[in-house]
Amino acid sequence: MTMPDTTPIRILLADDHALVRRGVRLILDGEPDLEVVAEAGDGAEAIEMARTHTVDLVVLDVAMPRMTGLQAARELSARHPGLRILMLTMYDNEQYFFQALKSGACGYVLKSVADRDLVAACRAAMRGEPFLYPGAVTALIRNYLDRVRQGDEVPESILTAREEEVLKLIAEGHSSKEIAETLFISIKTVQRHRANLLHKLGLRDRLDLTRYAIRAGLIEP
Repeated sequence: MTMPDTTPIRILLADDHALVRRGVRLILDGEPDLEVVAEAGDGAEAIEMARTHTVDLVVLDVAMPRMTGLQAARELSARHPGLRILMLTMYDNEQYFFQALKSGACGYVLKSVADRDLVAACRAAMRGEPFLYPGAVTALIRNYLDRVRQGDEVPESILTAREEEVLKLIAEGHSSKEIAETLFISIKTVQRHRANLLHKLGLRDRLDLTRYAIRAGLIEP
């Protein structure tokens, strides 16, 4: 079923694999009410594309270099409050799912069933409705019931968004100078963030920070 004949929904697609972008674009551009108007290879580029292109919806891969889809979603939500965001991922993972909701995403679609679910998810997002795959719904209900039984809330991350950005770049092997240039902060500020990360997480060195970043889903092993 197609939508009424109106101006197509303008979509920004971000994934670090060109072949994946091509496949997803074929799915979306095959619909009369959907149009991919810009592509990005990582989260930072997606933020720049959203600034220079008029888009209604952003489809973000969760795991990307430089800046993850989750980090980009947080930034895009803050900069463009009316922008709809969908996460497209290969990970059927509760941690990513809940982080996506906290980051401002209104839907979570698995790449394995993108040909079936993505078009419906895009349309739902533009109607202001959430789109969750069945496993995510189960996780959401289970999490809610656990919180009711325990009488507490899901704990927030102990790291700030900026500390998370610095941690990811450290784990990817960037120098303090490179991190400072990427985040537009001073080298001294980067070093302060690094010291805070080690202290907060109770870690000793860069290797420990890298292992933590992998466990937290900020980078792929």
